[in-house]
Amino acid sequence: MPSDLPALLGDLITVNHRLTRVAAHAADSRESPAVWRTLSVLRQLGPIRLGEIAARSRISQPTATKLVAHLVERGWAARLADPLDARVTSTVITAAGDAALSAWRSELAEALLPMFDGLADAELATIRNAATACANASTGSEVPVERVTTAAVTTARVPASEPGRPAGARA
Repeated sequence: MPSDLPALLGDLITVNHRLTRVAAHAADSRESPAVWRTLSVLRQLGPIRLGEIAARSRISQPTATKLVAHLVERGWAARLADPLDARVTSTVITAAGDAALSAWRSELAEALLPMFDGLADAELATIRNAATACANASTGSEVPVERVTTAAVTTARVPASEPGRPAGARA
């Protein structure tokens, strides 16, 4: 391992946080960063339990409960009953939540465009390579402890004709 790798990774994390703050401020989102972080976790990990959402988003379980209630109310997430234990639920991102997260990420990228507009092709290639290397290095690093069955996931998808309502939900 190169001796400067720890410092390089520290710099990468610091710059990433700075870019996220600058972009979020410029995009002027009305949602809490915890909303976007939680939707990102749900998109990446699939249906997970509330305790795991709290752990992955680095928030308390009561805060996670309120956050998930907000996401469900917005139609961005759905709760799934565990097929093996009726006392347990998992949370899954809905199609509407996935679309909201994609739109927010596009807003962030648009907000950063002026900062990166004048970069040379070689600099853009360096950023592209760095993003790819980071993605490859971190792939599989966040695997949920418990997942619900694939059948349960299918029932939580939101039909295009009814955004915000899980499939099978009653009006």
